[in-house]
Amino acid sequence: MKITYNSPVILTFTILSVLIQCLSSYLIPNLNLFFAVPGTFHPENQLQLIGIITHSLSHADWTHLISNFALILLLGPILEEKYGSGKLILMILFTTFITGILNIIIFDEGLLGASGIVFLLILLSSITNRKEGEIPLTFILVGLLYIGQEVFRIFDKDQISQFGHILGGICGAIFGFLINGNSNKDTKTTTKTEKTTTKDDRQTTTVHQKTNVNLGDLDKDFEGKKIEY
Repeated sequence: MKITYNSPVILTFTILSVLIQCLSSYLIPNLNLFFAVPGTFHPENQLQLIGIITHSLSHADWTHLISNFALILLLGPILEEKYGSGKLILMILFTTFITGILNIIIFDEGLLGASGIVFLLILLSSITNRKEGEIPLTFILVGLLYIGQEVFRIFDKDQISQFGHILGGICGAIFGFLINGNSNKDTKTTTKTEKTTTKDDRQTTTVHQKTNVNLGDLDKDFEGKKIEY
């Protein structure tokens, strides 16, 4: 048995976040703020643009990081196996980007942490087995439990971005419906093709059988006769 790097996107995401937190805690104080969305955004300061994409890698402290990655490491590998590394990293980057942009536009507070990604994965996991034309009950219940409580707490003064959580959940729901819907269509197309192929195979087999019968009759007709070429 050997240890495998079984979930490249999630494991790399985790390692980078832990590395930034280690450097910020022990070697370079406040380095985590460099990767965060600033409270006051200045477009002319290009370094602040980095935080729009990297704020999910940065955390306030170890408790913040551990609470997020306990769920990311639980759900992430399963979803990465289902959807593939390429799709998952695009979903994470899009969610991080849109959350950072809207936070700058709407709020005058900074933003850091992977909580939005946690909610992305939670909602996405609740809809993985959706069939076309259906809405899983698990999706509704998870949405009510996780997104509902964030809506009720959105005006709390607790230094927690409920907006980021809600937006991450919305992204997870949208991606879940879009990707699973397309997957179901592809599955139906494949099944239809397989059925058509099977039908063609049967027709071919029938033709072969008929051909064999005709050849057998010819053998009987020419049996005992001399054939000249």
